[in-house]
Amino acid sequence: MTASSDRRAVRTRVAGGSFLVGAIGITTFFAIGAWQRRWIADDGLIVLRTIRNLMAGNGPVFNAGERVEANTSTAWTYVLWFFSWLTGGQLEYVALWTALLMSVIAVPLAMYGTARLYWPGAVGRAHGPDRDGSVASRGFALLLPLGAIIYIALPPARDFATSGLESGLSIFWVAGLWCLFLAWARRDPSRISGRRETTATLFLAFVAGLAPLIRPELTLLGGLALLVIVCAPTTWWMRLGIVGAAGALPVAYQVFRMGYYAVLVPNPAIAKDASGSKWGQGFVYLANMFGPYVLLFPVLLALVVVGWLLYSRQARRAAPAVSVASAGGRHAQHGEAAATAPQTGSRIVARWNRFRDGLRRPATVVVVVAVAGLVLALYWIRQGGDFMHARVLLTPLFVLLLPIMVIPVVIPEHIRLAWRTPQSPADVVVRRKTRTALGGAVLLGLVWVATVSWAVAVHENTLPGEGIDIGRAGIVDERRFYAVNMGNPNPLTAEDYLEFPRMRAMMESIDKFRDTGAVLIASGDYDNWYYAQLPDKMAPNTPRQVTVFFLNLGMTGMNAPLDVRVIDQMGLAYPIAAHSERLQDGRIGHDKILPTEWVIAESGAFPRYPVLPLFLDQEVVQQAQVALTCPATMDRIASYKDKPWSLKRFRSSLRQSFGFTDYRISRIPEYEIQRCGLTMPPRIRPK
Repeated sequence: MTASSDRRAVRTRVAGGSFLVGAIGITTFFAIGAWQRRWIADDGLIVLRTIRNLMAGNGPVFNAGERVEANTSTAWTYVLWFFSWLTGGQLEYVALWTALLMSVIAVPLAMYGTARLYWPGAVGRAHGPDRDGSVASRGFALLLPLGAIIYIALPPARDFATSGLESGLSIFWVAGLWCLFLAWARRDPSRISGRRETTATLFLAFVAGLAPLIRPELTLLGGLALLVIVCAPTTWWMRLGIVGAAGALPVAYQVFRMGYYAVLVPNPAIAKDASGSKWGQGFVYLANMFGPYVLLFPVLLALVVVGWLLYSRQARRAAPAVSVASAGGRHAQHGEAAATAPQTGSRIVARWNRFRDGLRRPATVVVVVAVAGLVLALYWIRQGGDFMHARVLLTPLFVLLLPIMVIPVVIPEHIRLAWRTPQSPADVVVRRKTRTALGGAVLLGLVWVATVSWAVAVHENTLPGEGIDIGRAGIVDERRFYAVNMGNPNPLTAEDYLEFPRMRAMMESIDKFRDTGAVLIASGDYDNWYYAQLPDKMAPNTPRQVTVFFLNLGMTGMNAPLDVRVIDQMGLAYPIAAHSERLQDGRIGHDKILPTEWVIAESGAFPRYPVLPLFLDQEVVQQAQVALTCPATMDRIASYKDKPWSLKRFRSSLRQSFGFTDYRISRIPEYEIQRCGLTMPPRIRPK
C-alpha cells in the first residue's frame, strides 16, 4: 500500500469515526429526551378512534355510519392500523412506539445523507472519486453534528417525537427522501447496471410520490424532487415509469377519497380552511417558537456555516483563466463563432440540454430542499401557524437543516505550510490555501462549540407560565397543558385522560342515556353534562343514539364506545361544522365554532322548552331545522350518511367532491336560511 493510500485510509477512518460518534451521541440524547417527555396528545388519540372502527369493520371513519376522514395524514392512519393488526397491542402504545422509533431513526438517517454529501467514502460506498471536489483530498475532516443538535435541543421536537401525531412519520419520510435523492444525484448511471439504476430511481419516485399521503403540504417537497428526476436526462419510457411509480398509490387513494368521503381533501383541511391567510398570527406563532429558546442565535450560526461552505466550494471549483486564443486573435475567434453560430431555436435547445445535464448533482438536491423548506415555513406562517406550540414549523425546520445536519471541519494535513516562508509563487498559493482551510476549520469549530453551548443552555426552557391556561395568542404548550391539568407528567392512554375535567362525568352520562339516546353538551361544571333528550318517536333514518358534542375529540372518542357518536363544534369529525365559515378573530386552529342548536336540529333531539335545555334558543333550533333543508346541505349530508355505500353512491360522490370541498354555510341559521332562499319559520309563541 502506498503512502498516499495510507493517508486516504486514515482520513476515511477519522471522518467515519467522528460521524459515528456524533450519530450515536445525537441518537442517544434524542431517544432519552423523547422518552422522558413521552405522551400521547389528545389530537393523537383521534386517529386511534378511526383504527378502532377499521378493526370493528366500520370502515376508515371516526363515527360508524358517517364517511368522514378525520385524520390529516392518511399514511399515519394506515401505518398505525398495520402495526396494531400485526402486534395486537394496545393502540396507544402502538402509536407511542411507532412515533418514537420513526422520530429517533429520522435524525441519524438525515445525518447519514448529509455525511455522504460531504464525504461519501467515509460512511458509505462511493462510486469512484467525488465529483464535487470533496474535502477528502485536502486534509483530515471531522464530520460534526450541527443541524441535528439544533433540532433535538428544542423541547417541542422531543415532545412531538411521541405524541401520537404524524410528526415522527413526517421527518422520517423527509430523511429517507433526502438520502435517496442524494444517492440518485451522486450515482453515475454508466458505472452501474441498468436494472439497478432503474430499480433505485423508481423506488425514489415511489417514496417522493407518498408526500400527499404523509401530509398534504409535503407534496411541495415530493413534487419538486419528482420534477428534477423527470427533467434529468433519461429515456421517455423511464419518465413514464417514474410518473407511474410516483402517482399510482396517491392517485388511487385520491379517487377513493373522492368517491368515499365526497371531498378532495381530508376533513380537517376543510375545518381549518387550509387555503386561508393569517399572516399576523403566523408571525406571532413564529415568535412563540423562537423566543423561549433564543432560536435566532443558532439560526444565525447556521447561516455563517452555510456561507463558509458555499465560499469554500466556490473556491475549490475556481480555475485559473487560460487563454485559448489562436494566432488570429480574439476578433478572429469571434468571427469564426459568428460564422458557426447556431440558430435561435438551436441555442434554446442547447441551453435546455445543459440545464438538464446539470440537474443530476448534489447541489441541485440541496437547492431543492432549501427552497422547499423555506416555502413550507412561509406556508404555515401564512396559515397562522397552529394552536400547538412550534408543532407545524418543526418539519420545515428539519428540512432546512438537512444540508448542515453534519458539517465538515477540515484540518489541513500539513498545518506548518501556513507559516512556511514561500520560496516560489507555487508556495504562496499553497500557503494561502492552507491558511484559508485552517481559518475555516477554526470558524466552524467555534460555531460548533457555540451551538453545543446554546443547546445545553436552552434544552429545558419552557414557555412562560405553568401550562394551566391558554394565552391570548391561542398557542399552548400542549404536553405541559395536559400534564399539569391531569397531574400526570406522561399521559399515554385514553384511560389516563379520564382525569381531565368532564371525562368521568361524560362516561357516567353515556351509561345513563345508552338505551334512550341523548345529545350530551359540555357544561361549565366539570362534574356534570347538560343533555338534550330524544323524542319517543324519531324521524325516519335518524338513529337513536348518544351524541357527545365536545371539542376534545381524542379523549372523548377513545373513551366512548363505538356506538356513541362523537362530534365537535370545530368540524374535524363533523362536516356541518367544517363547512361553516371561518371566524376571522377566532383562536388559531379553532376558528370554526358551530352553535349547539345545529346539533339539536340535526340529531333529532326534542327542540322545545321545557325539555330543551334552557340555555339553548328554541327559535334558533327551529331555524336550524329549516336551514338543514337547503338542497346543497342535504346533498352534502347524504354524501357521507347514505347507506349502503354503493357503486351509484361512489359515482355520485366522485362528481360532487369538487363542489363540496369549497361549499360553505353560515354558522347563523337565520343567515343560512336567507343564503339558501328558504322561508323563515314563524316565531314560537310563549305558552
